[in-house]
Amino acid sequence: MENRRSFLKKAALAGAGFSFLPKTLNLLTPAKPLFSLAQWSLHRAFHSGELAAADFPLISKNQFDIDAVEYVNSFYADKKKDSAFWNEMLNKTKSEGIKNLLIMVDAEGELGNANSTARKQAVQNHFGWVDIAAKLGCHSIRVNAFGDENKTAIKNALVDGLGSLCEYSEKAKINVVIENHGLYSSDADFVVEVIKAVDNPYMGTLPDFGNWCTSELWGSTNGENCKTAYDHVQGVKKFMPYAKGVSAKTYDFDAQGNQPKLDYKTMLQAVKDASYSGHIGIEYEGENLSEAEGIKASKRLIERLW
Repeated sequence: MENRRSFLKKAALAGAGFSFLPKTLNLLTPAKPLFSLAQWSLHRAFHSGELAAADFPLISKNQFDIDAVEYVNSFYADKKKDSAFWNEMLNKTKSEGIKNLLIMVDAEGELGNANSTARKQAVQNHFGWVDIAAKLGCHSIRVNAFGDENKTAIKNALVDGLGSLCEYSEKAKINVVIENHGLYSSDADFVVEVIKAVDNPYMGTLPDFGNWCTSELWGSTNGENCKTAYDHVQGVKKFMPYAKGVSAKTYDFDAQGNQPKLDYKTMLQAVKDASYSGHIGIEYEGENLSEAEGIKASKRLIERLW
């Protein structure tokens, strides 16, 4: 399976707790999970051209009966400044009753870069996706807490970069959420420290069930490449007080339809224990099922364990 690093390279070449959580209400966990579909679940089909990125919302609703979507910006790199395209997407989703929830933003620079000039440019690069998210009625953009320096330097840089981005996003009422995506971003204690230091109610997390590898970029705990990892159950528990969304990552399924490498039931219980009332984002990243069948299997697993 193509990893995210190689995909993003091709795409680039092609074109804490706050009592007030903006645009998300963590008041009462629903009896049944509210599903959303992460576009990355179909990344091979979109990347190959088998599916068109502009059709993603309709694919989610018509093929999988999921009427809430999470976009990946890399599929729309050439549409960032195309207002007509996003107006069309808004009209399309409105007419079909589809909710636009968030945009996952990659390849726009390191918000934790120790170089202030590079960091400021990265912040500004994210502004356009904040504007698009606001246009679509999303509640958040997902960002990466990356940087190349030591832990203290990255923390200080992230507090500055994320703080500046939140100052901008707050005006549009758009959350900025950190997903555990490898290296320091998969150290839940580190990320919570950053969120507390930023001290902005529009700063939060997008806990991913599978990305807790602290020795690899993008954080996948699937396969044999991960040398050190944060405990995935504890990571979800520590991220949930700040969660604006949940990314229910799945890898390969066993014969019983479970995730042998993930304590899925306990993680879902942690989501419920946090009185989370938002959507559960399905993000299939396995290889033993097709992308479409993996999405369906993920949905069945969550419904069974919820």
